[in-house]
Formats: sequence, structure tokens, C-alpha cells
Amino acid sequence: MKNTISVHSSVREALALLENLDIQTLFVVDEEGRVKGTLTDGDIRRGMLGSKSLDEEVTTCMHREFRFVREDAVDAQALRDCRDKRIYILPVLDADGHLKDMIDLKKRKSVLPVDAVLMAGGRGERLRPLTENTPKPLLKVGGKAIIDHNIDHLEEYGVARAFVTVNYLAYKIIDHFEEREAHWQPGMTKVSCVKEPQFLGTIGALRFVEGLGDEVLVLNSDIYTQIDYEAFYLNFKKSGADMSIATIPYDVSIPYGIMDIRGGLVKGISEKPVFNYYANAGIYLLKKSALDLIPEGRSFDATDLVNALSAAGGKVVHFPIDGIWIDIGSFEEYQKACELAAR
Repeated sequence: MKNTISVHSSVREALALLENLDIQTLFVVDEEGRVKGTLTDGDIRRGMLGSKSLDEEVTTCMHREFRFVREDAVDAQALRDCRDKRIYILPVLDADGHLKDMIDLKKRKSVLPVDAVLMAGGRGERLRPLTENTPKPLLKVGGKAIIDHNIDHLEEYGVARAFVTVNYLAYKIIDHFEEREAHWQPGMTKVSCVKEPQFLGTIGALRFVEGLGDEVLVLNSDIYTQIDYEAFYLNFKKSGADMSIATIPYDVSIPYGIMDIRGGLVKGISEKPVFNYYANAGIYLLKKSALDLIPEGRSFDATDLVNALSAAGGKVVHFPIDGIWIDIGSFEEYQKACELAAR
């Protein structure tokens, strides 16, 4: 990795390396490749003020009490704490302290230890004729397929793997992601398509996704949103729930005076009341164990899973989305998303 330097290198050599790096941090490694400290130009300046020489080894200036992440134990809350403290560059180390990767919290918002599943098998009948030859997830919003907006948003939160369940015009979605795979680079979300054998409702296809981790992020592929996945995930973990449903506030205004009638008697009138609800946003976080409740071989919707999980004594919570959320299932909403993306 180009951001490493030997413990025996000089401060002068470190300065020359830093001058040609986009990320102004070096990881100081020993003979066995274990990270012993970090070094920035700020560390070097402080060393110079402390009468250090440019010809001394970098160990005289390096920061020894550095923050790091274990490759098999990414902690989203710890990453948020680092970002709040303006610590943006974090080495990812194995159990022996060897450098395996690097997290740049200026380029990504977090690294969430979840697998994502995007449900993309629907026919999109309300958007015909647009969806007669194009599956809804591939409809363009701001010059980019709506499903790609969702994949890009997952990448911003460091989601390493995503599975796309397909059915209607499946080959077109599979071809789309095979082309993307040809241009895959480190840091991009790895996408795999899973063909459902029949239409299995909004969540039934999860039974066919193999190799999922302990926590799964499930979302409809035809939504345009800027949900804060880190806040969603941390809320899920803090709640100790088996499932969390992202929701959007939905108000119902009644343009008339509504009677409060009890026992045939009018007890009062509410003038033009507004009722506040939370609507399902089509985004879920759940423990993998919840998937055991999904039956094989028949249609099963997300609402069915919520009801089954609640009946089994599971804990289901919700997370209100603060910001953009549009379901492009109708022409009006699709146009709204296109206009918003064009701004």
C-alpha cells in the first residue's frame, strides 16, 4: 500500500512521500508489516519544533496512540465518534496488526457491517408503457437508473455486498450489473443478482439469497432517497430489535368538522382535524434469524413478515426518515424524482 513507510525510514523520506499522496497520512510499519504508528505533516512539524532532525527515523515523530479498526469487527458507532472528532483516516488491521485496508471518512460516510438486498422483481404495471420493455429499477432518474442511485448510496455507507433479486425482465437487470462488474474497483459495492423462480411478493425472494450475514438491510429498488443509513443502523442496534422499518411521516387532513359520537350522543366536534401517521418506506433492517419466518414457495410480503415476527414475540421498531424519500411507482412520483435529481 502506497501509504506505508518503514520504521527505519527517515523523516525526510516521509516528507517526500507525503508530498505525492492524496491522503496526507502514512502508516509506519515494522519489518513484518505491522503498523506501529501513523505520521502526518503535522506530526513532522511538531517534531521539528521539538528539535527533531529530518535525518532521524520516522519513529521519533510518529503518533503511537493511533485509532484503528479491526477487519473483522467494524464498529459503526466508533467510526461516527472518530468523524465527530475529525479523525478521518483509519487503518484496518488484522489480529496481528498487519495493515489490510484503510478507511477514509472524508470519502465515505461510514462502514456498515450489513449485507444489502434490493428487491427488483416487480412488473411496474402502474408505470406502463415505460416498463413494457424496461424493468422499473432501470428507469432513468437524472440520467442514471434508479437502482444505481440506491447502490451508490449504499457505497457511501461502506456496504460491501449487495444482492439484487430479479424476476420480470430479469436478464436486463443481470446484464446491467454484469457490465458494472466489468468496471468494479476496490471500494465499490459488490453486486450479485438472484433470480426468483416465481413472483414471491415484496420480501419472499429473500429465501433464495445465500450467504447473508447476521444483519440484513432490505430495500425496494425503486425508491429515491437520501436516508441516513448510519443513523438507521445505530438506532436499530441501540433498540435491540429483531426488525426496524424505515418510515415517512404521513398526515391526513379532514376538511370538515368531525363528530365525537359515543352512545348515540355528540360529545364534541373537532374542526378540520389532522391525523398523523407513519407510512412504510420500503426499507428494513433485520436480524438474519427473522428470515426463518419466510415460507418457501409462496408469495410473502414485508407486511406478512412484520405480522409473523410480532406474533412470534419479536421486537419490531421504526425509524422516521428525515429528508428525501420518493417511491417512483406512479407517473407523478416518477416525474417528481426526475425533477429533483436534475437540480
